[in-house]
Amino acid sequence: MIAHLAGYQVGFDDTGEGLPVVFLHGFPHDRTIWTSQRTSLSPQVRCIAPDLRGFGHSSSYGPFSMDQYADDVVALLDWLGIEAAVVCGLSMGGYITMAMWRRHPDRIRAIVFSDTKAGADSDEMRVRRDAFIALVRRDGSRTLADAQLEGMLGPESRARRPDVVNALRVMMARQSVAGITGALQALRDRPDSRETLATITVPTLVVVGEDDTLTPIHEARAIAEALPAAARVRIEIIAGAGHLPCVERPAAMTHALSDFFATLAEPV
Repeated sequence: MIAHLAGYQVGFDDTGEGLPVVFLHGFPHDRTIWTSQRTSLSPQVRCIAPDLRGFGHSSSYGPFSMDQYADDVVALLDWLGIEAAVVCGLSMGGYITMAMWRRHPDRIRAIVFSDTKAGADSDEMRVRRDAFIALVRRDGSRTLADAQLEGMLGPESRARRPDVVNALRVMMARQSVAGITGALQALRDRPDSRETLATITVPTLVVVGEDDTLTPIHEARAIAEALPAAARVRIEIIAGAGHLPCVERPAAMTHALSDFFATLAEPV
């Protein structure tokens, strides 16, 4: 489906009924990374999976920033007539979720942080982002897909799941140069969100792949420890997964999400 919003478009899927849950993909992915969860969870909740600006079927022009991505998500909620939703953010989607909490806390019913972190880029990482921007502008999106692939998946997935490896490579390679370079700039310039965590007052689930090397377990635990009691935080470590449990161990990821969503209907 396509939503036409204030001069740009957002590609999205919207299936199921009940509690609305927005699934935000990471970098450089699109909404199809959540297909397994959307299919499995639609009988339980309303699953809304948008393509972020610059990815999939969404418009590929800027501005690009975590704040802009967050505002885009809220604009889609407005277009759909949804007052508040659970927001499930994977990696870069987690950074966007933190920006949404700063800018639009009343639109968030609960939070899932998957394989993400709260800190800003280090100086070394900013230099690497700039190098990737130059590489993609020169050689195209496939070069980034090849460079990122190993870090995205755990060793078990790389060794035993050629279907996942190939699907992820194709997904990353098909993204636009404009979307990738814009997102790299947004990642490079994003603010430190550690102080934001202490202000979160909605139920929060933190998920991380056991073998995630991009945002390791210690980053997930740092998020969980920084959240206040009001967040009623729980943490799930997905065995046999790297940075993308949603595609590496889809059933385990879906089970963790289903259990969490069920608690949202329970009295506090």
